[in-house]
Amino acid sequence: MFKKLNDKDRKRLHRKIHIRKSVYGTAERPRMTVTRSNKNLYVQVINDDEGKTLASISTMEKDFTALKPNVDGAAKLGEALGARLKDKQITTVVFDRNGYLYHGVVKALADGTRKAGIIF
Repeated sequence: MFKKLNDKDRKRLHRKIHIRKSVYGTAERPRMTVTRSNKNLYVQVINDDEGKTLASISTMEKDFTALKPNVDGAAKLGEALGARLKDKQITTVVFDRNGYLYHGVVKALADGTRKAGIIF
C-alpha cells in the first residue's frame, strides 16, 4: 500500500515539512518551488493564497529537452524562468528548495534566476 521510504528520502521529507512551515507564497511574493529527478528538473511559481500556479518551467518542455538536470542545465533553466517571471511583472519570490540541499543543481537554478533579475 505505502512505499517504505529509505533513509535518504525520509530525511528529505523531514526537511521539506520543516521548510514549508515558514515558507509561504503570496500574490506580491509567490513561492518558487523546485523538484528534481535523475532525468528532469521542474520549477513552479505558486501563489499559496489562491492555490494557483503563476508560472512553471521544466526540462520536459520542447525548448528545453536538450538540457540535462546538471548544474549547467539548471543555470540555463533558471535564467529562462527569470525571463518568464519578468514578462509577468513578478520581481520577487520566496525560494522553496523542497527539502533538497542548497547545493549543486538547486543552487545553480537559484543563481540563474537571480542572474535574470529576480530577487529572493
